[in-house]
Amino acid sequence: MFGSRQLSFMRGKLLRKIALWEAEHPKTVIIAALLLLIPALLGFLGTKVNYDILSYLPDELEAVQGEQVLDKTFNTAGISIVITENMQPKQTLALKNEILTVDGVSSVIWVDTIADIGIPADILPDVLKNIFYSADGSQTMMLVRYDNTGSDDSQLKAIAQIKTLLGKNQFLSGLSVVVDDTREIAETQAPLYIAVAVILALLVMSVLMESWFQPLIILFSLGLAVIYNMGTNIFLGQISFITQCVAAVLQLGVTMDYSIFLIDRYAEEKQRFDTREEAMAEAVTVSMTALMGSSLTTVFGFLALCFMKLGLGFDIGFVMAKGVVLGILTVIFILPSVVLLFEKQIIKYRHRSFVPDFTRLNKFTLRHKKAFALLFLALLAPTYFLQKNIDLYYSMDKALPSYLTSMEGLSKLKTDFGMACTQFIIIDDDLPADKLIEMERRLQSLDGISSLLAYNSIVGAAIPDDIIPDDIMSLCKQDGKQLMMVNSEYGAATDELTVQLDEMDEIVKSYDPDAYITGEGAITQGLIDTTDVDFAVTAALSIAAIFILIAICFRSPTLPVILVLSIELAIWINLSISVIMGKEASFVDPTVVNCVQLGATVDYAILLTTRFREELRHLPRDEAMLKAVAAAQQSIFQSAGVFFAATFGVYLVCDIYIVRGMCALLARGAIISEIVIIVLLSPVLCVCENLIDKTTPSWRLKT
Repeated sequence: MFGSRQLSFMRGKLLRKIALWEAEHPKTVIIAALLLLIPALLGFLGTKVNYDILSYLPDELEAVQGEQVLDKTFNTAGISIVITENMQPKQTLALKNEILTVDGVSSVIWVDTIADIGIPADILPDVLKNIFYSADGSQTMMLVRYDNTGSDDSQLKAIAQIKTLLGKNQFLSGLSVVVDDTREIAETQAPLYIAVAVILALLVMSVLMESWFQPLIILFSLGLAVIYNMGTNIFLGQISFITQCVAAVLQLGVTMDYSIFLIDRYAEEKQRFDTREEAMAEAVTVSMTALMGSSLTTVFGFLALCFMKLGLGFDIGFVMAKGVVLGILTVIFILPSVVLLFEKQIIKYRHRSFVPDFTRLNKFTLRHKKAFALLFLALLAPTYFLQKNIDLYYSMDKALPSYLTSMEGLSKLKTDFGMACTQFIIIDDDLPADKLIEMERRLQSLDGISSLLAYNSIVGAAIPDDIIPDDIMSLCKQDGKQLMMVNSEYGAATDELTVQLDEMDEIVKSYDPDAYITGEGAITQGLIDTTDVDFAVTAALSIAAIFILIAICFRSPTLPVILVLSIELAIWINLSISVIMGKEASFVDPTVVNCVQLGATVDYAILLTTRFREELRHLPRDEAMLKAVAAAQQSIFQSAGVFFAATFGVYLVCDIYIVRGMCALLARGAIISEIVIIVLLSPVLCVCENLIDKTTPSWRLKT
C-alpha cells in the first residue's frame, strides 16, 4: 500500500505532466475551451428561469398546500385583477370581451356575470358594490382566470397580451402579474448588469494591476467559467431570477483572486526555470493545493445556503458553489495557456500599479496594537445585537419599482378598494348553509376586513346550484370544496395582518378543522416563519464549516476563532450600518450576505495569517506583521476592489430592489472586510501571538 506522501507525490507528478502539456499546447487548449462554449450556450438557453419566489416555499406549509388545492381544484391560484377607471359599463364590458379572446384566459368575472349592467352601480346589492366597485364608484374591477394553473409560460403569455389591451386608465394586478413583470424587467436588465459589472471590474483591475492587458486575460478566462456555470444549470431544470441576475457577478468577484494568485506565482517561477513552459507547469502544480484549500472556504460558504428550507437557498448556493469549482478548474487548466499565448502583450503594456501605499497606516495600527485589539473586542457585542434589529421586508411590492404594471394595479387596489392583501379560504362544501353564513359574518366583523366574496353572499342560500351561472359555480364550488375570497386592508408581512390571519384561522378551523387559508398574506407569513429558521441554520452551518476548515488548515483551535470572528465582525458592521441608516433589506439579504461575505472574504484573513506565520520564522513579531501586511494587502485590495466594483455596478443599474439591495450589501461588505482584516485583525494577531504559538504546534517551526 502506498503512504499518503507517496500518493500526494504521484498526484503532483501527474498534475505537473498535465500542466506541462497545457503549457506546450496553448492553442489546442484554447480551441478546446472555446468549443466547450457551444454546449454551455445551448444549456444556458435551455435553462428555464423561475420568477416566482413564493414557489420556493416548502410543501409542508399549510398555506402552500392550500395554494396547491386552489390551483388544482379551482384554477384560481394565478387569478389576475383588471381595474378600470372612469369608464362606462359598456366600455368595461367591451374590454372584458376582448380579454376573453386572449389565448389562455378561461373566464372573466365581473358584475355582468351576476347582474344586468344596466342597473346603476349605486342600487346594486352591497356585496356586489363592495367587491366590484371602489368606494366612490368611479372604478370597477374584474377577475381574470386562466386555463392553466400557477405562473406557467402560457399564463404569462396571456398576461403579456392582456397588458397590450389596457389603456391609460386601466390597470392589472395579481401575483401572476407580479411574476410577469419580474420576468420582463429581469430579461431586459440582466445583460446590462453583467456588462456594467464587467466594465467596472475591468477598470478597477486595470488601475490596480501592473499591466493594462492582464485584466483582459483574466476576464476572458473567468468569462468562460461563468458561461460554463450558467450552461450546466440545465441539469437543475430551472434557476431563480435572483440567481440568474447575480450568479455571474458573484462568480466573477469571488474567483478573481485565484487568477491573480496563479499569475503572480508564474512570475516567481520564471526566475527559477529556463523555459516559460516549465515555469508555468511548476506554478500550476504548486498553486493547485493552495487554490483548492482557499476555494473550499468559499464553496462551503455557498453550500450552507443549500440547507435552507426555502428552496431559493439551494438554488443560489448550489449554482454559486458550482461556479467557484468551475472557476478554479478554469484557472488551473485554461488560464495558463491564455497567459502564455498573450504574454508579450501583457509585458508590452506593463505599468506601475496604483494600489495606495498603506505603510504609514500599518505602522500606526501596529504601534497602537493593544488599542486596536480592544476596539475589535469592543465592537463585537454592539454590532452583533444591533444587526439583529435589521428591518426586513417580505412583500414583492417593495422588491419591485412602482412604475411596473403590477405595482400600479396593486396601489389602486390598496387605496381605492381597500384590498391591500387577498386571502382564499377553502372549506368543505358539506357544511350547512347557516354555519357558512355565520362563519362569513364572523370573518367580516374582524378588524381590517374590507370585503368577502362567497357563494352565499352572492347568490343566497336558498337558490339551487343548477341555476347559478357556470362562472360563479366554477369559481366558488368544485369537487366538494367551497372557496371564499377575503380582502384585507392590511398589507402582507405586517403585524396587523399576522394578528388578522391568526383570528381568521381560529374562526375557520372552528367550523372545518381541515380548511385551508392561503393567498399572498398567508404564504408571506409562511415565508417569514421559514426564513427566520433558515437564517439561524445557515449562519451556524457556514461558521461551523469554515471554522473546521481553518482549524484543519492551521492545526490550531485558536486561529479559527480569531479569523471567523474578524469576518463575522465585518458582516455585523455591514448589517448594522443598514440599521443605523434606517434602510430596509429583503428577507434573503442577511442569509445570503452572511454566507457569501463569510465564505468569500475569509480568504483575506487566511492570506494575512499565512504570510504572518511565514515571516515570524525569521523576523520579530511586529516586523513580521508589518511585512506580512505589506505583502498581503495588495492582493486583498485587488480582490476586494473587483468584488466591490462588480456588485456595486449591479446596484447602480438594477431596478429589481431585492437584487439591488443584496448587491449593495455585498459591495459594502467587501470593503468593510478589507478594512477589518488590515486595520483590526493584524493587531489582534500580534497581541494574541503568544497564545496562538502555545496552541498551534507548527506555528513558529521553520520550514
